[in-house]
Amino acid sequence: MISVLPISKKENISTVYIVSNLNQLSLTEFNEDELNYLKETLKDDFEWKLINRFKEQAYVVKVNDKSTSQTQEKIRKAGANITQSLNQFKQKEVAVYDKTKGEVFLASTTEGMALANYQFLKYFKDAKKKTNTLASIYTQSEAISKEQLLELNAIVEATFWARDLVNEPVSFLNAEELSKQIEEMGGKANFKVEVLDQVKLETLKMGGLLAVNKGSLDPATFTKMEWKPKNATNKKPIVLVGKGVVYDTGGLSLKPTANSMDIMKCDMGGAAAVSCAIYAIAKAKLPFHVVGLVPATDNRPGGNAYAPGDVVTMFDGTTVEVLNTDAEGRMILADALAYAKKYKPELVIDAATLTGSAMRAIGSYGSVVMGTASDKTFNKLQESGEKTYERTVRFPFWDEYAEEIKSPIADIKNLGGASAGAITAGKFLEHFTDYPWIHVDIAGPAWADNDSGYLSKGGTGTGVRLFFDFVKNY
Repeated sequence: MISVLPISKKENISTVYIVSNLNQLSLTEFNEDELNYLKETLKDDFEWKLINRFKEQAYVVKVNDKSTSQTQEKIRKAGANITQSLNQFKQKEVAVYDKTKGEVFLASTTEGMALANYQFLKYFKDAKKKTNTLASIYTQSEAISKEQLLELNAIVEATFWARDLVNEPVSFLNAEELSKQIEEMGGKANFKVEVLDQVKLETLKMGGLLAVNKGSLDPATFTKMEWKPKNATNKKPIVLVGKGVVYDTGGLSLKPTANSMDIMKCDMGGAAAVSCAIYAIAKAKLPFHVVGLVPATDNRPGGNAYAPGDVVTMFDGTTVEVLNTDAEGRMILADALAYAKKYKPELVIDAATLTGSAMRAIGSYGSVVMGTASDKTFNKLQESGEKTYERTVRFPFWDEYAEEIKSPIADIKNLGGASAGAITAGKFLEHFTDYPWIHVDIAGPAWADNDSGYLSKGGTGTGVRLFFDFVKNY
């Protein structure tokens, strides 16, 4: 795990200088030849150059004075590239200095550097040999407060944990193990965790979750988290709900396309986002009452698997005609959303790798959102999305879409028509809510096929930084 620390008096370590004008550099930091080289070659904004001093390296990043979501993202990516270079040079420590007047880029640079240092090496025989050397990033303490450093480290640690959870195969991370991991988070960050086991779920008649679990040899779980500090400013809690399908074959509606199951261990990306966001919130001691709910199971075609044509009675008594067992995420989320009513929440946000429709609509560049919360709340989420570059796109949520999930033999069915699949899935979920609610479909950005900037191949941890920033500014 990498740490971001206040600057200390250290010599002979690598350095990063953020400048908007090369005149901000001095002869105490670079010799005349180095300065001349930088002035001749460092022309474009957000470009960076390396001065190789053999035992340590010096990097200079040129920025402009505009602090926008786009420029902040560019500086994160520059930081990510510098981390890659530092590890190539086997550096263990680096000090980052912001020489610009506003010092607005320091946090983004260090965030990008830290996030880019992530690795998932658990299953490599030579993991020690592959491990990155960079372990500490020092920053100007006068530019970033102790609270900001605490938050940054909490966010980075939580994002790493979320990526680990998504990258873990189901051979390790079944529903019970996911609950154990969340219990470990609660112990480390001092928030409450309660796990409802299979017997309790049957007692509660959580029909959606139990139906999806019928084809599995492993029991389902339902994990409740609660962070309620004494200084909480909200009288009613914010509830975060995360889809925890630890592996999805599609069930009896087996996924038909080539390679479509290869990355289905990522189908619990919503659960990872929610649980790790609460971990970061508790670690940073944000003054908000937040509850997390994670229904978890795998979805397999074995045993007594639920089948197309079945009618399932959900936790709230709604009957659902099942037309496709691969539309399982909405089945388990529906029970959790109905359960959330017990908390009389001020707001509920769910996160789920729910539909290919969302990914086809906007690709991997953001999450599709919809729901019944106020425009102001949606705008706040969008602002957090721009700030963290985990962007959101709000879809229409017209009443007409609900017509598509009406069933001739049950209250509703779990599949709409051929078009607008992300929205009809949202309309299915809406049926189980009676509070302000936002649905976040992270199917696109939850997984990366290749390394890109500070996002490593595999689980991206999407949602952790978004939800943290949203709650912090709530």
